[in-house]
Amino acid sequence: MAFASIVVSLGVMALKFLAWRVTGSVALFSDALESIVNVIAATVALYAITVSHRPADDEHPFGHHKAEYFSAVLEGVLIIVAALLIAREAFVGLRAPAPIDAPWEGLAINGVAAAVNAVWALLLIRGGNKHRSPALVADGHHIMTDVVTSIGVIVGLVAAVMSGIPILDPLLALLVGINILWQGWKLVNSSVQGLMDTGVDMAETYRIRTIISTHAQGALEIHDLKTRVAGRATFIEFHLVVDQAMSVGDAHAICDRIEEALKADIPSVRVVIHVEPDQEAKLPPGATAVPFA
Repeated sequence: MAFASIVVSLGVMALKFLAWRVTGSVALFSDALESIVNVIAATVALYAITVSHRPADDEHPFGHHKAEYFSAVLEGVLIIVAALLIAREAFVGLRAPAPIDAPWEGLAINGVAAAVNAVWALLLIRGGNKHRSPALVADGHHIMTDVVTSIGVIVGLVAAVMSGIPILDPLLALLVGINILWQGWKLVNSSVQGLMDTGVDMAETYRIRTIISTHAQGALEIHDLKTRVAGRATFIEFHLVVDQAMSVGDAHAICDRIEEALKADIPSVRVVIHVEPDQEAKLPPGATAVPFA
C-alpha cells in the first residue's frame, strides 16, 4: 500500500497543479502545495515501513518497530512547512487580489483529485489499523485532511466566483494554511507519544488482564503489569507469583500457556514474565482466583 500511495499522490498532485494553472487561484495553488507534501510523505512512509519490518539484530534486539513513528513525525513537520508556504502565498494574494480564470474547469479538475484522495485515504486508514502501522494511518489521516481542505477550497471558490469578490480566494487560502498547521501539530504530537513508549489504552489493558487471569491456573498472583506500544508491536511484561515449592518446569508451563493466549489474541505481541515465589505476593493469601495486585 505504501508504494501505491506514492503513485496515487503523484497523480493527485498533477491534477491539482493543472487546476491551479487553469485558474490561477491562490487557494487552488495552496491545495496543490500540500499535495507535494503527500508525495514526500508517502515516499518516507514506504522507507519507514520497510525498515520497521526488518528482524531484530545485535544493535536493535527489540526490533525496528519505531521507525514508522519517525516517518509520522517527519510528515507532521512537512505539513507545518506546507502551511507556512501557503500562508505566504495567501498574504501575497491579499495585497493584490486577482480574478479567477476558467473557475469551473479548475474546480472540476480539483474535484476529481479530491474524490481520488478520499477513496485512497479510507483504504490507507483501514489497512493501517488492520496491520497496526502508524505510518499508513498517519498517511491516511493526512490525505483525509487534504480531502477536507479540497472540499473547503471548492465551496469557497464557488462562493467567490458567484459573489464576484476576488479577495475571498486568498482569504480561503489563509484558512487552508491554518487548518493544515493544526493537523500537522496533532500528527507530530501523536507520533511523539509513540516514541515515548505510551502504554495501551484502558480497554486494551483490561482485555490483557482478563486473558492473563483466565490462563494463569496454578499461579497465585499477578502484579506490576506494564505495557507499551511500538508501531505494530505491543510489549507486555508482568510478575507472576507461584508457590515457592513449584518446579521450574511447572512454572514455565504456566508462562507458556499465558504467552500463547496473548499471542493468539494480540498481533505482534512481545511478552516478558518474571516468576516470583509466594513471599513476593502483594495481596493477602487465600484468594480463590488468580488476582491482580
